[in-house]
This record gives sequence, C-alpha cells and structure tokens, in this order.
Amino acid sequence: YQHKLKLALIGQSIFGQEVYNKLRKEGHKVVGVFTVPDKNGQADPLALAAEKDGTPVFKFPRWRAKGKPIQEVVAAYKSVGAELNVLPFCTQFIPMDVIDCPKHGSIIYHPSILPRHRGASAINWTLIQGDKKAGFTIFWADDGLDTGPILLQRECDVGQNDTVDDLYNRFLFPEGIKAMVEAVHLIADGKAPRIPQPKEGATYEGIQKKENAEISWDQPAAALHNWIRGHDKVPGAWATIDGQVVTFYGSSLLDASVPAGQELAIKGASRPGLVTKNGLVVFGNDGKMVLVRNLQFEDGKMIPASKYFSADETTALELTEEEKKMAEDIRAIWKGILSNVAVIEDSTDFFKSGASSMHVVRMLEEIKQKYSGLQLQNEDVYMATKFADFIQMAVRKFRGEDKEEELVIDYVSKNMNNMTVNMPYQCFINGQFINADDGKTYDTINPTDGSVIASVSSASLADVDKAVAAAKEAFENGEWGRMNARARGRLLYRLADLMEEHQEELATIESIDSGAVYTLALKTHVGMSVQTFRYFAGWCDKIQASEYGATIPINQARPNHNLTFTKKEPIGVCAIVIPWNYPLMMLAWKSAACLAAGNTLVLKPAQVTPLTSLKFAELSAKAGFPKGVINILPGSGGLVGQHLSEHPDVRKVGFTGSTPTGKQIMKSAATNLKKVSLELGGKSPLIIFSDCELDRAVKMGMGAVYFNKGENCIAAGRLFVEESIHDEFVRKVVEEIKKMKIGDPLDRSTDHGPQNHKAHLEKLLQFCKTGVKEGATLVYGGRQVRRPGFFMEPTVFTDVEDHMYIAQEESFGPVMVISKFKNGEVDGVLRRANNTEYGLASGVFTKDISKALYVSEKLEAGTVFINTYNKTDVASPFGGFKQSGFGKDLGEEALHEYLRTKAITVEY
Repeated sequence: YQHKLKLALIGQSIFGQEVYNKLRKEGHKVVGVFTVPDKNGQADPLALAAEKDGTPVFKFPRWRAKGKPIQEVVAAYKSVGAELNVLPFCTQFIPMDVIDCPKHGSIIYHPSILPRHRGASAINWTLIQGDKKAGFTIFWADDGLDTGPILLQRECDVGQNDTVDDLYNRFLFPEGIKAMVEAVHLIADGKAPRIPQPKEGATYEGIQKKENAEISWDQPAAALHNWIRGHDKVPGAWATIDGQVVTFYGSSLLDASVPAGQELAIKGASRPGLVTKNGLVVFGNDGKMVLVRNLQFEDGKMIPASKYFSADETTALELTEEEKKMAEDIRAIWKGILSNVAVIEDSTDFFKSGASSMHVVRMLEEIKQKYSGLQLQNEDVYMATKFADFIQMAVRKFRGEDKEEELVIDYVSKNMNNMTVNMPYQCFINGQFINADDGKTYDTINPTDGSVIASVSSASLADVDKAVAAAKEAFENGEWGRMNARARGRLLYRLADLMEEHQEELATIESIDSGAVYTLALKTHVGMSVQTFRYFAGWCDKIQASEYGATIPINQARPNHNLTFTKKEPIGVCAIVIPWNYPLMMLAWKSAACLAAGNTLVLKPAQVTPLTSLKFAELSAKAGFPKGVINILPGSGGLVGQHLSEHPDVRKVGFTGSTPTGKQIMKSAATNLKKVSLELGGKSPLIIFSDCELDRAVKMGMGAVYFNKGENCIAAGRLFVEESIHDEFVRKVVEEIKKMKIGDPLDRSTDHGPQNHKAHLEKLLQFCKTGVKEGATLVYGGRQVRRPGFFMEPTVFTDVEDHMYIAQEESFGPVMVISKFKNGEVDGVLRRANNTEYGLASGVFTKDISKALYVSEKLEAGTVFINTYNKTDVASPFGGFKQSGFGKDLGEEALHEYLRTKAITVEY
C-alpha cells in the first residue's frame, strides 16, 4: 500500500482505540477524533489514546437536534479537513452532511455478514437465530440503515456453545481491526470495491434490551440455548424464580442422561430445573437439556448456578489487622478507578458506579502489584460486584480457603484384583473433574472380555479451549510460573511418591484398560513411570547449570565491556498426545520433562485407554500441583488432538503414535510454527549372527517381538537370522511359544494378554492373511484365540522376502517376521536392514564385539541394542530417525524439547 490519507475517526470503545492506533502506525494521519462525552468522569478509551497523542478530540453528546444537523458541530467537524471518515464502532446518529463530506466518503464496521442482521444487535441475533456462520462487513455509508455498498467481508464458524464474547474476542475484534486498516489502505490506493448489497436474505432486527430478553420456555433445548447465549452477557436472558428476576449466563447443550440434582421451579417452565453440581439444568419442550453455569440476581450479585440453594449460607469473616489494611488498600484502588464516587461504601457496586470490563483488568492488576499472593480472576469481580462482598471474597482467597475445598471426584469403582479400584472418568480441566462441555461420553472397553469398564467424558472443542486457557493462565499468571525450580522439583518428587503408593491400583487399571499383563504393568508401565518422574524431578534446579546456561566471550567495542550469557526458559503451553500401548508410561516420558522445564500441559490420552491418565490427574491434584498446570482431555484424536495441534496458544506439541498422524500434526502445527517432537512408527531390524549365544538370542528375540503382546513401538518388526542357525532358531522359538500361557492379564501366571482393542486385533489378523497370501510361511499362530476378549496367538512367519508387505509394514502385534541371510554376510544384511523408511530401534546378536560395533555404527536407527533388547532407561535418550520421527524422550536430551534459549547481552 503506497498512499496515506487524512482520517476522521468517529466512534468509541477499545475497538475504536485499536483501529486508531493501527492506522497511525501504518502512516495515516488522524486529523480528528469524534467520540462520546466522558461518562461518570471517565473518558472513552478512544479519547484517551487520541489525547495522549495530541490528536484533536471532540466530544459531542449529539450531532443532530430535532432531526436536523447542529451546525456548530458540523462546522467543527469540517474544520479538520478529513479525506475519509472511519466509523469503527459508533452509537450516535451522524448526519449525511458529515457522512458525504470527505473526498472518499465514510466507511463503517458492522458485526454481521450483511445484508443479514442489519441493526444494532447483530451479534446477538447471529446466535439467537442459530447461525452457523458469523462475521463482519465493512461498508460504504449511505442514507439507509446498514444498507451501503460492501467494501469487504470476513466470516468465521460459530461453535455450538459460543457466546457473544467468544465471537467478539476470538474473531470480530482482532480480525475486525485488521480489516478496518486493510479497508483504509484499499481506499488510499484506489482499489476499494463498492459491491451493492443483495436484496435476498436481508433481515433487520431491533435492539435487544433487558425487557424483551425474557426466556420463553415452550421451545426446543437448542432454541433455549441460543436465546441464552445470544444475550450473554448483555442484556442477559432472564426468567422469574422465587418471585425475582434471575439472569442466566454460560449455557451449553447437555447431551447426557438426566443428572442428579435439587428441583427448582421456574415461572413459565413446564418442568422444574435441576440444581446440580455442575450448574442449573433446564429442559426444552423436546425433553433435551441445557446446562446454565452462572446466575445473577436483581441486586447484581452473580453466583455459580450450582450454589443456588447455598448462596446465602456464607457468614461474614472477621478480618485480621493485616486483612483490614488490605481491605483499605483495595478501597483506595476502587476510589482511584471510581473517581466520580465521593466515598467507597460497603454497598458501593463496582459496575453501577460506572466501571466497565476495562476497569476490571486495571483493578486486578493494581491489586496484584500490592498483593502478589492474591490471585484474582475477572470472573471473581462479576461474582462479587459490591465492595463488601468483594473484600469477603478476596480475604477468603488470600487465606487460601478456596484451595481447601476437597477435590470432587466421581468414580467408577470396581472390586477386582483383591482391591477396590477407583477410576475418575471426567475431563480434568483447571484442577477440576468436569463433564465434557457438550455432555458427550463414550465407553472404554476391557479387552479381556469386551465388557464396558466406564462411560468416559468425550472432550469437545470448547473443552480444548478451556484447558488451553487454563494452562496459559497458570503459566503466565499463576503460582506455577512464579515457583522456583527447587519447589517445582519437590512437587514432582511428591507426585512420584503418590504414584508409587498407588502402584497396584494404577497397574490394575492399566491391565483392564490396555490388556497389559499385571506383572508387566506393575514393573514397567507403572514402575518406569515412577522412575521417570523422579529422574526429571532431580533436573529441575540444574537446568541453568553447565551447557543449559553459559557465558559467552564476544568482541568488545572499546572502551565498553560486554557480557553475553544464555538462559534456558520454558516454552509455555505444551500439548501432549500419547498412544494406547503404554498409556501411563508414555504420559510419564513426555510430561515429566515438560513439567521439569517449567511448562504447563494439556494431555490427550488415546481414546481407547484414558483411565490411567485420569487417575494420574487425581494424583497430581493431591500432590499439590496448582490448577491449570496439568489438564487431561479424553476423547477423539481427530477432534481434540487436531484442535490442540492447531491451537494458537499451544507452543509445543509432543506426540507418540503413527507416522501418518505425525505428518498431519506437523502440518497443523505450522499454523503458528509451534515446536514439535515426534516418536512415530517403526520396523526395527534385529540381526542374529551364527556366532551368537543362541539360547539367549532366542529368549531376547522373543522378547523383542512379544513383549507387551507386541504392542511395542521398538518391537523387532523383522528378524534377520543367519542361514546356518535359521532352522534351529525357529524350532526353539516355536517350542517356547507353546509354553506361553495366554489368559487373563490379572492372573500372575499369564504370559500373554489380550490385544488392546477389537479393531487392532482385526487389523493383525488381516496382516497375517496378507503374509500368507504373499507366500510367506506361517509356522505358528496367526489366529484369534477361541475365548472371550481380543486374544491372538503369538505368530511366526518364515521365508519372508524383502518386497512383501509384512516385511515392510509395522504389525504392532505379536507377529515374528523372519528372513534368512547368507552365512558370513554382514554388509548385505545391513543394506536389507536399513532398506526401510523407519529408524526407531534395532539390534544385533553376536559374540564378536568388533562386528557388533561395526553393525551398530551402520544401522540407521535412534537406538541399537547389542546382545540384548528392550533395555531402556530413564537416563538414556530415546527417539528415532527418518520417518520414525525426531526429538528425544528420556535423559537429559528430553529437556531440550521443552526449553528455548535466550541470549542476553549487557554493556557495562
């Protein structure tokens, strides 16, 4: 854009202020700002910004009198000599003498996709009428009501539970500012279109006011929800309860069974509402439900709807001398904001005295400066608008009484494995177990017998946004962000101790949810998870040591001296997406390093194995982790995982899973260039030379394939056995397989449990059929075990040629794929072993150490095992090459994945 204009800004609000600032930054000259008079002694934000810059500011209460322009006002406007009028947000009627005066006329921002929803309550009506798309229009002003030619439009999707604030903050505000600036550029360069508005689809709706926002109850639940959210927060949809007007805020559709609660009669409703632990449930005439989270009474007091019957039970606190001083300091802060109020009384209402949402932020920030230990949120102000109520709430938070509330958990409890197992099943967001925003659930299945273990909350897009917002708040403003590294380490140690205390319960849950044999779950799934958290707890206060923070000699610009040093910092909100084969261990491998580095996280467990992750969430809360640091969202990978990968407030994604999904995550992460680490698929080669210790090679080779039912990312996907020992090796393997006990994973004598889920079992059976079809020899197995559940026989294929499907693709199951290689061959078998796009792990068995080291050097894999297999340790880095991903879990190197480096130079 080459040309600049002289502009008159006519309007008000923070939106107007931001448009003003951006236009000046782009080089346009604002020759005058025309805004509303001060209200209760408070200047409009647009006026404040312009006055600070020395831009002429005019505050006219009106532009017309008795339908005619006020000539003095018009003359004052014309005196600035504008070439274009920009109306970003204007509530006044502007005369056509002013609209048409500039060389380029006037442009107006309107928050709807014109010609739909003309009028002053466009955003409200977008939601009230259940539109699937929202947006805004910048149009050329004419003498009609929002009827002028269109200059540009933008649109966005409307979420099922979006409110006016959601649409405004997410899209209409930020994108509207950019579009206003773009529109001015287009006009300046002579490229701005004038597209007549179509007549088809044109609507006009009047201004929504409190008196016509009463809820009509004879409607479907979706219509009730749209009415409530369309009026949230202004003017507020209301109903009469117990003889007084009560306003409803924070609604969402509830797709679940009717919850337990206390009935509440609502005037006009054919069915009483239910006050539940999550809020007020109301019913549409179709029998479906809407959940309302907050209620506001006539006196302005707002409460959580779940507290309706206990709202008046709180007794006033007796303040200590320190708390009295804090109260007076807060009174002074209120007085500084409410300068129009002579005295701040206990009954003074913050908003009725002229404060706005902008003043809420200012007030909380001023309190934070004086009392850093007092953490207040915007919602706290809306819940306690009168000074006395606000002080009572602030003192309770200052005392930590809000933290003393016991964590409320609904369990699915089962008596099994000689214990009672208690399993949370809801989303864990901001320190609370809650139902999914839309109430949806799904069943998680026990692979041993196909029975339902629990109905688990299925997180929605709204839940992702809530969890990310909670993690962001905890990182940027919460206790976690201010905590010193040693205290962070103590929390991780405490969490590891709690996991160890609950190891039998965790292992039992892991067994019934994933099919892992209990003894393996106890030692590896849980045992290594505990070790991982302890290992990284020890790193917390050492990250700035050694290469993690260094001083660097640089050239001096004499006579000055310079000091340059580096500092390692946490990245921010991290999304962690884990697989179903080691549910708890994969959580630990990524989360422990992430938390040790000081980040916060939102973790999505695999949809089929959510239960140990949710139990972990419970233990993290009991360990004392601040709210928002750890968030767990069970549900669909395509929905939750995708949204996390794309989310603009997520700065890092750590993923373990399939290569195709990893590629999709990389594409999605490009939206804001977030950091990514991937541990993906494998087809790990295991080379067994004739000079090996054969019995050991058989034992280790079987472990390399059948460990954890073959559901092991580093499983030996292909064995290369030297020709002279091939037949004996196969014979010994089959002999050992026949000794394996297949059965209930909770039975201590079981060697081989069920596959993780039914779809995976079916995939494995098809894998075996393909092998037979291609000509490989099925020596043993390849069938489903005849018993309830998802059991598969350990399988052995021989005569597998390099071009075959089973030689190239990962089975991720108990399938041993064996190929011969010629006696004495080394480089030839290495070429075959490396002829794959995967490079996660590999192994070699030989007594010749020189040969072993030569092979380990040539193998293209992130891990090489010599005369052993599956030997991982928390201190050893783990990760792959090629299409097996990049980045490391475990060991010191894992910390690099969750840190960023800052260089600081000081001149002295």
